[in-house]
Amino acid sequence: MPVMLHALARQLQDGRTSALALAEAALARAEDPAGEGARAFTVLHRQRALALAHASDTLRAAGIVRSPLEGIPVSIKDLFDVAGEVTCAGSVVLRDQPAATRSARIVERLIAAGAVIVGRTNMTEFAFSGLGLNPHYGTPRNPWDRRTGRIPGGSSSGAAVAVTDAMCAVAIGTDTGGSVRIPSALCGLTGFKPTASRVPLDGALPLSRALDSIGPLAASVRCCAVADAILAGDTPQPLVAAELDGARLAIPEQVVLDETDDAVARAFDAACKRLARHGASVRRLPIPAFARLPALHARGTLATAEAWQMNRRLAETRAEAYDPRVLARMRPGAAMGAADLLDLQAARRQWIDEVGAAMRGVDALLMPTVPIVAPPIGPLEADDALYARTNALVLRNPTLINFLDGCALSLPCHEPGSAPVGLMLAAPGGHDSRLLALGLAVETALAAAAR
Repeated sequence: MPVMLHALARQLQDGRTSALALAEAALARAEDPAGEGARAFTVLHRQRALALAHASDTLRAAGIVRSPLEGIPVSIKDLFDVAGEVTCAGSVVLRDQPAATRSARIVERLIAAGAVIVGRTNMTEFAFSGLGLNPHYGTPRNPWDRRTGRIPGGSSSGAAVAVTDAMCAVAIGTDTGGSVRIPSALCGLTGFKPTASRVPLDGALPLSRALDSIGPLAASVRCCAVADAILAGDTPQPLVAAELDGARLAIPEQVVLDETDDAVARAFDAACKRLARHGASVRRLPIPAFARLPALHARGTLATAEAWQMNRRLAETRAEAYDPRVLARMRPGAAMGAADLLDLQAARRQWIDEVGAAMRGVDALLMPTVPIVAPPIGPLEADDALYARTNALVLRNPTLINFLDGCALSLPCHEPGSAPVGLMLAAPGGHDSRLLALGLAVETALAAAAR
């Protein structure tokens, strides 16, 4: 079960546990041969984690607590540089590349804040899928219905499973088209995608510099807010819930409810009704631009163009080393010309303006994070066409917010014991603090209704 950050911080403060004990427990779960650790992590930093934990305990004994993450086990996605290690990004094609000479900016910030980094989490190769399958390192199984073996969601697949199985308290992922929010939704976690410019990308292997965001997966909105502040270089402040009574929430009329399965539809409808009972104004909102996004991508996407640009030399000489499905998604980038890319960039600016105009007077959009519950891994591994259809469906709603350059939060909204379903709140870029405060109010309302 995921662990609340504030609960661990209180135990550390009261002397009921130590950073060393927390690190040892997290590593033991990750190393348990009966668990998912071998698939959730690509690298465990056992000795480094224990050294960081010992340093944290020493500082705490001297009265020094650097942040709310002091002594807390944290994981990082396999595309962040760690000094002295090769950054593989869930691939094997980069194994012979030079080791990083410096850690990613966010890794430096986490360590400076006292976080105990336990290892690097598995991911879809080069972060280019929303399902989380990885033929090189294995696919970690969703904590819901492990007997069937369901997808964790991607691309931050190992991140979600590491948190659900208490191999860390917070996981740091990236989100280019939903890669923090999708696994959070499918695994029953909270995930935050900040405005892209909020957290520096230095030392993060990119998928799309135009769309990439760095954000946390954790057990609650407050946990995500603490991690987000540290990633952004801010001092964490107590998060105060916004007033839900009178909040203006809008469900887009176009696209976001299409092909929604029964379990997601029930959970989403029930969540919206609960918010309305707590005084929120929940209404339908026409956003015609959402329906036009596929047409804007008719010649290719920003991620496709950038992924091919970054991988084309290796892909042309070592294609056999790639996940063939990831490579198939990259290859259309070869056909995109400079004019196509410039046209798409211009169309994006106009699209953002149009969506922003439609959202005037709205505090946040509401939609299912993912329109389906987590499907089984086996059929997706066996059927390329099913994989492609499912991947497109899973990415559809989150991608809208990346293209908007917005911020978004995925919250669990399912009944206890049922398949995890995510409720997404989204706002235009730059409204991160307001969205987190509103998210805390929504989380509180949903938890009260579940009791």
